Amino acid sequence: MSKLWGGRFEQSASAWVDEFGASIGFDAQLVLEDLEGSIAHVTMLGEQGILSPEEVGQLTDGLNSLKEKATSGQLTFNVFHEDIHMNLEALLHEEIGPVAGKMHTARSRNDQVATDMHLYLKRRVTEVIDGITSLQHALHQHATEHVETIMPGYTHLQRAQPISLAHHLLAYFWMLERDKERFTDSLKRIDWSPLGAGALAGTTFPIDRARSAELLGFAKAYPNSLDAVSDRDFILEFLSNASMLMMHLSRFCEELILWASEEYRFITVSDTFSTGSSMMPQKKNPDMAELVRGKSGRVIGNLMGLLTLMKGLPLAYNKDLQEDKEGMFDTVKTLQGSLSIMAGMVEELTFHPDAMQQATEQDFSNATELADYLTTKGMPFREAHEVTGKLVNHCVKERLYLRELPLATFQSYSDLFEEDVYIALAPVTAVKRRNSYGGTGFDAVRHQLDEASASLTYTS
Repeated sequence: MSKLWGGRFEQSASAWVDEFGASIGFDAQLVLEDLEGSIAHVTMLGEQGILSPEEVGQLTDGLNSLKEKATSGQLTFNVFHEDIHMNLEALLHEEIGPVAGKMHTARSRNDQVATDMHLYLKRRVTEVIDGITSLQHALHQHATEHVETIMPGYTHLQRAQPISLAHHLLAYFWMLERDKERFTDSLKRIDWSPLGAGALAGTTFPIDRARSAELLGFAKAYPNSLDAVSDRDFILEFLSNASMLMMHLSRFCEELILWASEEYRFITVSDTFSTGSSMMPQKKNPDMAELVRGKSGRVIGNLMGLLTLMKGLPLAYNKDLQEDKEGMFDTVKTLQGSLSIMAGMVEELTFHPDAMQQATEQDFSNATELADYLTTKGMPFREAHEVTGKLVNHCVKERLYLRELPLATFQSYSDLFEEDVYIALAPVTAVKRRNSYGGTGFDAVRHQLDEASASLTYTS
């Protein structure tokens, strides 16, 4: 049996060479997209009078039959036929005979595979956006319940200022919102049709590329056939957006892992998303958070792989581009799995407000409040900063916290201190007063929650 393209060749490749060159092991995932592209192409060929109504009927009936079999898992593919396109053409030949060969009129595998990937990513990106939204809902729910839960805020992983737990959680909400916007914006570039561009130069047949694009639900067709078959920017953009999303999830997981430790005790991760140790019976490990953190590396690696692949390719199609799919498929699977795990894990988190509150009372995160207190009393901020620093240094030497100092000690550093300094130093006071837009004050956080609610309502 010869290859469908084998007319030019006198010798056949060895089986191991076929296996090395074949992509059917992974591009079988494009089976439905390939069939839908073929149905649209055949329909357009019929409307343009390039195929007869009888031929169109035979081809579409056969393609729809293959689609039903693909959906029910009844199709079997062969490495001999290399890729999903040639496998489906061979299977169509078995279904309807030689007329199957007319399906390939006025197109190439080059524009066919590009069309498949555009269709595939258009659907998967929409699913990723839905997954991000589910995680946002989980974050928003906890934030709604913990507006007045006080926790330490950190810089340099050192306690800096007390903040609202809701404020902290909403920081990730807005990161995810930007991720969602990036994926949504990328759909504009995914929504281009390469179908009918041919191998690189178009075709002599009077095809209507706008019509085949319309049949497939694309917004437009590529204006340049060379660009149509060689462009992988839409995949690179997807991988870049995916890398940023996974970076955000990884950062959040790092904090969850810290918060679940004995050193913090801020949260308990549900048993559903934890594992134990084969040796140490007391262990409860936040393994799902660690896995998501780890999987960020493979997604970033997929982006680097395709960027490296593309940087040296001349126009138009090159066999190197066969390597564009596995990283894309892997990233889609990784994103969908990670988002599902994160949404479930966040929904089942148990927060420990008492531990968080206690942490804010055993540090110097209220030092900024002391400097602000002096500033409101009329002292220039730089001078207030210096006085506060000296008081903190005094406390460190005496093994005390600021709220434990007697008023006389405060007044020995400045006569602006009065009894109300202890109110200013209370963590809850420090948080609730910060009501500038985007701040951690309770009123500001409630306003932020309203904005987040509006965002979720708009996207759903």
